Amino acid sequence: MTSSAPISTDTTLTGERADLLETLGKTRFFLRHTAQGLTDEQANKNTTVSELTIAKLIKHVANTEKGWVDFILEGPSAMAMEETDWAEAWNISEAETLEVLLARYAEIAQRTDELIATLPSLDLAHPLPEAPWFEPGAAWSARRVFAHLIAETAQHAGHADIIRESLDGQKSMG
Repeated sequence: MTSSAPISTDTTLTGERADLLETLGKTRFFLRHTAQGLTDEQANKNTTVSELTIAKLIKHVANTEKGWVDFILEGPSAMAMEETDWAEAWNISEAETLEVLLARYAEIAQRTDELIATLPSLDLAHPLPEAPWFEPGAAWSARRVFAHLIAETAQHAGHADIIRESLDGQKSMG
């Protein structure tokens, strides 16, 4: 499996950057695969006691990836969000069809992949924004952010797999 979008660079990547791209691409594949063949109604159906749906997970992962890439490029102010924004970020509007959500996610993924390939240094770091879930005074490098995106995407791909299996028995693997 390869990354979800082509890299717009003529350089063949090796080492750490190639590993980041391959691993992030695989986790994205598994998340997108859970949506394969679903209708909009199915993608928005709750199949567990959770409020999560496959559509909500795809939207959340795309928003999260965009936010962290903005953090790498702009610093902690790029992640400022009001509580009402956080709640709204999970809602799916009528215009946000599964096709629209997946297309937006692909655009965000391409931007991330291009940044992994072209960022002058993965050591570029910014202080984390103030939040109860971050250690006070901590800073994350771009490398740490990309590792976090891999973990976040993989975790939510697992959630989506459970939802999909509950919906119609399809599994991402096996």
